[in-house]
Amino acid sequence: MTIRLHDTNARQIRDFVPLAAGCVSIYLCGATVQAAPHIGHIRSGLNFDIMRRWFEYRGYDVTFIRNVTDIDDKIINKSAEQNRPWWSIGYENERAFNDGYDALGCLPPTYEPRATGHITEMVEMMRGLIERGHAYAADGNVYFDVRSYEGYLELSNQDLDDLRQPSGDNETGKRDKRDFAMWKSAKPGEPSWETPWGRGRPGWHLECSAMAHKYLGTAFDIHGGGIDLIFPHHENEIAQAKAFGDEFAKYWVHNGWVTLSGEKMSKSLGNSVLVADMVKQWRPIVLRYYLGTPHYRSMIEYSEEALREAESAFARIEGFVQRVVEKAGGPVEAAVEVPPAFAEAMDDDLGVPQALAIIHTAVRQGNSALAADDKEAAVARLAEVRAMLGVLGLDPLDPHWAGESDRGEDLHGVVDTLVRLVLDQRQSARERKDWPAADAIRDQLNQSGLVIEDSPTGPRWTLGPR
Repeated sequence: MTIRLHDTNARQIRDFVPLAAGCVSIYLCGATVQAAPHIGHIRSGLNFDIMRRWFEYRGYDVTFIRNVTDIDDKIINKSAEQNRPWWSIGYENERAFNDGYDALGCLPPTYEPRATGHITEMVEMMRGLIERGHAYAADGNVYFDVRSYEGYLELSNQDLDDLRQPSGDNETGKRDKRDFAMWKSAKPGEPSWETPWGRGRPGWHLECSAMAHKYLGTAFDIHGGGIDLIFPHHENEIAQAKAFGDEFAKYWVHNGWVTLSGEKMSKSLGNSVLVADMVKQWRPIVLRYYLGTPHYRSMIEYSEEALREAESAFARIEGFVQRVVEKAGGPVEAAVEVPPAFAEAMDDDLGVPQALAIIHTAVRQGNSALAADDKEAAVARLAEVRAMLGVLGLDPLDPHWAGESDRGEDLHGVVDTLVRLVLDQRQSARERKDWPAADAIRDQLNQSGLVIEDSPTGPRWTLGPR
């Protein structure tokens, strides 16, 4: 068994060999909490949640770090616009991100450090870089000298002579316009911390180099994030960390975007779809299916039609699970091992689309067994399906999704009561052999979006595709 991952730095799929046998260390660039999350933000966390689950299934002890950027230019600008403290905005949106991760079934990280909690570590790293000749202080700012680090831009495969770093406000005293700020001098009314070079606040990139060093040491296995972070963020992280003396990340793994009309989903472009709104319209488990089942390196073009297709596909899986549970007279335990074909797909750069095809094949086989009244075979297929869904965080029988069998637990109870009244009327019509009336009731329910199935335990209703 060898897990293989696409390494952005190597530009190819590589065999994964951990630094420590049986252990995996992962650092994921998490939320910048200037606003509530859209589904593009959550996709990254979900993709790496699936990675983590697969490593754990394969027997690895996983340390998973997902940071929070709780101070940066955008948060400060929001603070001024809304006349609110910067920390109030950050904390509110940090909670919104965690609500989104939780709603979609992401496991909590091992540690979730905030940038502002690690100023000491940042100062220590800057001091070391200045001593080694890789950084310099000017006008209260501290800059990294990009020409001092020979490997700069290897990750993004750019030429330094063609590079133009964006210049930030108050970034004065640069020796080279391409040098980037690790520390920004204080401005009136902005949050600041004391350092040997004056009061100021962190630059965006320094925090991750410092926090990865603190929580994962001088070397770790996997650094992850969206493809938009390759440059400048991840490129600058590498420069800081390696110039400081760390080996840093052995593998670089990046997920694709969620796009809308071909554009990256972004608040600045005004085309974002907020997670908080989406979970009101769609069941969270369906949203997880939609975001988590394409290959992590692919782009997802957002559309209502695509979500409806995901809802229908998951309904087929969920319906099979429910029918076998009824046939078996109770829950069926997940198999200890997933089928070999599923494992092969997941080992090959987390090939979730191929793995999902194995799930749907098992569901079809299970439905055929049900049709043939082969209870033993149906139960066996469900045990396999549950094991595979568990790896993807999509097992509808998992306690996390308990009570989430419809769009809103409270609404489900109300609708269930009303539907049962109508189904009782249909049953009465059937008992007096008034078949036209019974069929008419069923047709009316179907037209309203409900699917009625007659099971050995009585009629059952589910929401059909929209």
